[in-house]
Amino acid sequence: MSSSSATNWFAVRKDLRPRSRLLVTVMSFMLPLLLWCLISYVPWLWHPKVEISEPGSVAYFKQGMLVDDELFEKEALKAKTANKALPEGIPSNPIYLPAPHEVVESFYTAFTTPPKRRTEKWLHESLWDSIQVIFWGFFLSSLVGVPLGIVAGTYDFFSRLFEPFIEFFRYLPAPAFGALAVAILGIHHAPKIAIIFIGTFFQQVLVIANTTRKLDPALLEAAQTLGAKNRGLLFKVVVPGVRPDLYRDMRFLLGWAWTYLIVAELIGTSSGITWFITQQARYKNFDNVFAAIMIIGIIGLTTDLILSWFGKRLFPWQRKATKA
Repeated sequence: MSSSSATNWFAVRKDLRPRSRLLVTVMSFMLPLLLWCLISYVPWLWHPKVEISEPGSVAYFKQGMLVDDELFEKEALKAKTANKALPEGIPSNPIYLPAPHEVVESFYTAFTTPPKRRTEKWLHESLWDSIQVIFWGFFLSSLVGVPLGIVAGTYDFFSRLFEPFIEFFRYLPAPAFGALAVAILGIHHAPKIAIIFIGTFFQQVLVIANTTRKLDPALLEAAQTLGAKNRGLLFKVVVPGVRPDLYRDMRFLLGWAWTYLIVAELIGTSSGITWFITQQARYKNFDNVFAAIMIIGIIGLTTDLILSWFGKRLFPWQRKATKA
């Protein structure tokens, strides 16, 4: 890399060239993957366990069993001292840290392996349950939160009326209402939707109100000069003026909904992607756990990229500084 290229990479508030941007984006994914591969495949780096390949004279060692490396060395030393058959093993990571190739295989097997019990759901069914919960929780939150945020950001009266209580309420953890939600709404999707609503609504109102206040005052002054009244200012100036930033805020707030989904599905439920993760962890199928977690990330990132693509076409005049 030339010195000029390196300088361009670290220039203050200067966009990277398209090729450099793509390269750095790839690096952001490859670096964690490289670290994961090093931990998984390089024996001397970090392998605190030993997978028994030959028990030797140690009675309680079984083939395929994972033991601490200190315990393995201790038993091997005992066997050597007693002139007995030595145990043999392969350096390994703990069961909760599967290798990358095992997780890749699980992307297929998690969808094709039937549940252990008839009452349990397939991965795709659990995933679909979670997507429905996300949709309804965020939709209902937006249905109320977006208009309220715009009104609070436009009129000082509504700002003083709503925001002090919302500021107080947003510090209350949404999971704390889990037991109450189950008691009122039952144990199906309704309490999960309620938790996502609580977790996103109050943040939504404050974020959108703040975005609305950032509208250029010159636009309001020009509209008032031309005779616009309160309702006309709201619907013909404020709402059109904040739409690009409002769309961007909604993209980011959707990520909050996914975060609260994980918490919501821990409350009195037997469906959803979090329930699937919990069940697989119980069966010690941590490769499936990693696969399910990555599926959540892939769905979230894909959704955000699609929404970003639509946003650029819906608002082509949007300033470059506000690009995703």
